[in-house]
Amino acid sequence: MGDLMRSVRRAAILITAAGISLTPMASTTVAASAAPAIRAAGTAALACNITATIPLGFFPAGIGVNPKTSTIYATNGNVPGTMAVISGRTNTVTTTIPVGSFPFGAGVDPYFNRIYVANQADNTVSVIRGKTKAVLATVPVGQAPNPVAVNPKTNAVYVANLRDDTVSVLSARTNTVVATIAVGGLPNGITVNMNTDTIYTANFFDDTVSVISGAVDKVVATVAVGGAPTAIAADLKTNTVYVTNVFDNTVSVISGKTNTVIATIPLADSANPAGVAVNTRTNTIYVTNRGNDTVSVIGGWQNKLLATLTGFSEPFAVAADKNANTVYVGNQNGTVSALVCMR
Repeated sequence: MGDLMRSVRRAAILITAAGISLTPMASTTVAASAAPAIRAAGTAALACNITATIPLGFFPAGIGVNPKTSTIYATNGNVPGTMAVISGRTNTVTTTIPVGSFPFGAGVDPYFNRIYVANQADNTVSVIRGKTKAVLATVPVGQAPNPVAVNPKTNAVYVANLRDDTVSVLSARTNTVVATIAVGGLPNGITVNMNTDTIYTANFFDDTVSVISGAVDKVVATVAVGGAPTAIAADLKTNTVYVTNVFDNTVSVISGKTNTVIATIPLADSANPAGVAVNTRTNTIYVTNRGNDTVSVIGGWQNKLLATLTGFSEPFAVAADKNANTVYVGNQNGTVSALVCMR
């Protein structure tokens, strides 16, 4: 019964709109259109614009990107069972792939062009060949799998299971579960630093991040962060991890070297931050804020908020294509926004 209530509470908080104030940040909030210039203290001008709005017709609960093929994958979180494939070159949906029930997270292996979709309602992961768009395998995992992360260097796929507080480790060679790791309560976010072979989960109920060694498939550290950590992303180049805390309206910055919080970045009181993505090419972090329909842009070199952009509709999932210098934002109104920021 306790596990069921966890899933119900998770759905109520993150899938439906939060009943909070929608007051935007006044000083740094600008429309992400017509390439407006934003100047923050100690930084060069930042110009951001939405270069395309891609209609899907459903709420994109999860977004994955293959920067090598310029392809974006969006899971259908409203009508279970499908995933849209988007061409980053034309910003159009090219096909729809049937997957499992209530697909949520989407992880991409750009080296082998594989996509992994966590199907929350049937406790499976769909393995898809990117070239043919065919489902190669359906792998049973833990209960209520949600986020997915891939380490292409080790051919390992990591799936966080909300209901049983575990991470399933899949071998990309055999498409089987080779390990199950206990982590904190309700691991709602997961990311991998493939350079250090380290995996991180954001544990919503524990206000912690579990640090997993990919070499031994064990938790080697637990880091306290803000209230209700929801999403997590790693910058491979700087060995830094960013965590959105939905109850605190903050972003915790963790050093991958010391496994300690080195900065806490405040967002607007109405932000209700959901997703986070890192553009390693520009050392820039993007946070989707469902509460005030904005995207926060953070400079990784100084761990400061550079700008808060408007022009979104309850943005949730987000992923970055470093090769194209484009960030893809999934909106509640059934669209994906292609966002480009340059200095």
